Amino acid sequence: MKLHQLKKTQPKRRHVGRGISAGQGKTAGRGTKGQKSRTGHNIPKGFEGGQTKLYMRLPKLRGLNNRIKRSSSATISLSQLETNFKAGERVSLVTLRSKKLIDRSTQKVKIVARGELTKKLKFSGVSFSKVVHDQIYKTKKEN
Repeated sequence: MKLHQLKKTQPKRRHVGRGISAGQGKTAGRGTKGQKSRTGHNIPKGFEGGQTKLYMRLPKLRGLNNRIKRSSSATISLSQLETNFKAGERVSLVTLRSKKLIDRSTQKVKIVARGELTKKLKFSGVSFSKVVHDQIYKTKKEN
């Protein structure tokens, strides 16, 4: 086999606009008249024949804004602590997650005064409302 006998890999380019008998003569496959039939035609994206473009007609969304607001904080009531923790246990993000009181994405926990806490617990990495703070430290001073 010689190189000149190899099958051609690229198809032959079609010569357009070389007369009527050539098959692609006269309009050269561009149809008759119109913007696309002219030399050097270029229709920009979104062009609608001079009508205002769709993206310009729509109202603008101003500023950066995350549409989905995920809360990374949670509130826990004293009654929830009372039912889920034993006396002397530590209340932290890890223990609250293990007891399924908060989900994995929660970063901050605030304890609010709903219900009453009779047990003595240890706290780390959580914040309190003022009422809860006073209540916890009052019970510590009494004991």
